[in-house]
Amino acid sequence: MTREEAFERVINVFREVLDDDSIVLTDETVADDVDGWDSFEHINLIVAIEEEFGFKFPMGKIVTMKNVGEMIDIILVSGK
Repeated sequence: MTREEAFERVINVFREVLDDDSIVLTDETVADDVDGWDSFEHINLIVAIEEEFGFKFPMGKIVTMKNVGEMIDIILVSGK
């Protein structure tokens, strides 16, 4: 899977979970940049991304991810 393919799948998950088809993400995107991405929705996003890619984020990685780019990096190393 390419980085672009992973990114597109992540964008689709964000749009579905947050019910907003206008969401645009970049590597630098953080929660404060996306309406509705609060601590509760963060959990929903993590679970939905794990389901989409068929793996579990290591707990240590969940709490240290700084932005969407780091999330994509973890997916590419751990996911399918």
